[in-house]
Amino acid sequence: MFQSYDPPLRDALLGLRELILKTAASTEGVGTLSETLKWGQPSYRPVKSGVGTTVRIDRDKSAPDTYAVYVHCQTGLVDTFRELYPNTFRFAGNRALVFRTSEEVPEVELSHCVALALTYHQRKRAG
Repeated sequence: MFQSYDPPLRDALLGLRELILKTAASTEGVGTLSETLKWGQPSYRPVKSGVGTTVRIDRDKSAPDTYAVYVHCQTGLVDTFRELYPNTFRFAGNRALVFRTSEEVPEVELSHCVALALTYHQRKRAG
């Protein structure tokens, strides 16, 4: 799945994959994740229905050294991420957090955002 990416981008995406898997494993209610391709992008979603929304990762087409974490644009999750972390992330509209391969990923904050996505439907029902 990651073989087609250039090494710096591949390493960055594999780092995101690891962060997503660790976050899922440590977030109550998420359970097992399915790992598939959606629109040609590595995608992660709780296997159990009604828990969370899909988190996708891929290169960002705005610049050659950028990549992103994508969520469904109609969830409002990126607006939540903006409110929580206005100066931590670069945002692409209402669908993505964008990173450069030359920068460190803010792992604690990103893990929180991933956990919010992976529990989106569960929290929406409870709220």
